[in-house]
Amino acid sequence: MYFTQAITRLPADSVATGLTTASLGAPDAELTRQQFRAYVDILLQLGLTVTTLPAQPDYPDAHFVEDAAVLMPELAIITNPGAPSRRGEIHSIAPLVSRFRHAVWLGEGAHMDGGDVLMVDKRFFIGLSSRTNEAGISQFAAAVEKFGYSVQAVPVGAGLHLKSIVNYVGRNTLILSEDAVNNPAFTGFAQIVLSPQEEYAGNTLWINDTLITPSGYPHTLRQLQALGLPIIQTDTSEIRKMDGGLTCLSLRF
Repeated sequence: MYFTQAITRLPADSVATGLTTASLGAPDAELTRQQFRAYVDILLQLGLTVTTLPAQPDYPDAHFVEDAAVLMPELAIITNPGAPSRRGEIHSIAPLVSRFRHAVWLGEGAHMDGGDVLMVDKRFFIGLSSRTNEAGISQFAAAVEKFGYSVQAVPVGAGLHLKSIVNYVGRNTLILSEDAVNNPAFTGFAQIVLSPQEEYAGNTLWINDTLITPSGYPHTLRQLQALGLPIIQTDTSEIRKMDGGLTCLSLRF
């Protein structure tokens, strides 16, 4: 898929009050915004038109816009995030998403974070996690299968989201954690297996045949370089403190 558009949201001053399982200290709000702006600059460099929404201080996780919606050429799914504190985020993102795609909302009792949704061509792998439940996956499947997509649930286990442990990096290749290597869902793909020390680098973003990867993970970088694709490294140290990564920061379509 060739991406031409992205939706992002400026991190709020309240960013440190959001949800996190990391034990890396509190992020600095201004440094978080600097890293966010560098990320947006990369998207612009890759030819995308970027719409940046204003910060939402009442929703300190709202700059992780990927969790609020899933976009494909035919439609958009407005998710119902798994964390109660994040469910209000969808009401500000949906009007903008609806300008670009017909929007389908998940119903009551169905929960999904976009961070659990990995799209590879016409296949969706969806993490069954603490944030995404079976009802969410079932309703998502009912909406997209009529357009020729397949949906496969993948139990996440201890990870926050599916894309915390596996991502598609082009050329029929997945980058994934050791725990995900033997998952039968991923049969047929070449695999870049992350060392436990560099597992965070698995949240690498493939856009228009360029890879955006977190800086500071030299072993993973060497593995990615073997693919022969252009690679851009960027600092996500503050983003990581709140369980965030490169995929989380934008909706791409």
